[in-house]
Amino acid sequence: MSIIFEKMALIGVGLIGSSIAQAARAKNIVGQISVATRRQITLDEAISINIADSYSLSSAEAVRDADLVVLCTPVGASEAIMKEIAGSLKPGAILSDVGSVKGHVQNVIGPLVPKGVHFIPGHPMAGTENSGPLSGFAELFEGRWCILTPTENTDEGALTNLKNFWIALGSQIEIMDANHHDLVVAITSHVPHLVAYNIVGTVDDMETVSKSEVIKFSAGGFRDFTRIAASDPVMWRDVFLTNREAVLEMLGRFLEDLSVLQRAVRVGDGDALEELFMRTRDIRRSIIDAGQEIDEVDFGRTNAPSKEVKREDN
Repeated sequence: MSIIFEKMALIGVGLIGSSIAQAARAKNIVGQISVATRRQITLDEAISINIADSYSLSSAEAVRDADLVVLCTPVGASEAIMKEIAGSLKPGAILSDVGSVKGHVQNVIGPLVPKGVHFIPGHPMAGTENSGPLSGFAELFEGRWCILTPTENTDEGALTNLKNFWIALGSQIEIMDANHHDLVVAITSHVPHLVAYNIVGTVDDMETVSKSEVIKFSAGGFRDFTRIAASDPVMWRDVFLTNREAVLEMLGRFLEDLSVLQRAVRVGDGDALEELFMRTRDIRRSIIDAGQEIDEVDFGRTNAPSKEVKREDN
């Protein structure tokens, strides 16, 4: 493939940042890669797997002369990072991010973007429960969706270049309004994570079941909840704090439906239960048909968790 950006800077090199760097290098679509992170131990891990051409603990230094800058940090850190790098962004550069909350990112970063810099928030709908540079891999974005949330003032040329970048990484592109995006991911990703954290926490709090029994007799359902609940705590803390309105709206709907299900179980309404289970099974089949999961035993998972793609957004 041809070079899309001469220099790309990644601020944050966890799972997503590391995977972007590795995929961009494998596809040969950037000329130079610079990365920055605030912790030396994380930077050393990135250096150990040679994912970039330059490494720094200074975000402002990393973004100098970059044509594409991608913020790969928890959304709660976006504003502070933007204040640090604003004066170092070159005119004409594209600034994006990978956070799973777009309204907050637009609100806190938008006013700080220098004139001439093209700000286009993004959200690659891909991830695993693992974190850190060593968890990244070039194939993470293959066949996954990347949602971009440009504004009405976004430069079309810059948007095209960013779309081509994500397409080259293997992603499918969807353009969406930021607030609508936050509602969509609230029900498809954020509330399911909240439910998973709560179920695992409830089991941990139970006095009538020992932890050894929970681990020994974990069936597929609980095992998969623990997998989701193992996701980055800082990232998900920030997600719920910055997308609280959409999460609360969807959580309210979920609780209403849960009350209906609770009543069906209480009164022994088997027809209602079976009807619900039929509808939800159809959703599962639709996800498989859409290429967002594999129809194999154990949900297509392998014994290599670091390479395991979780079908949701981070």
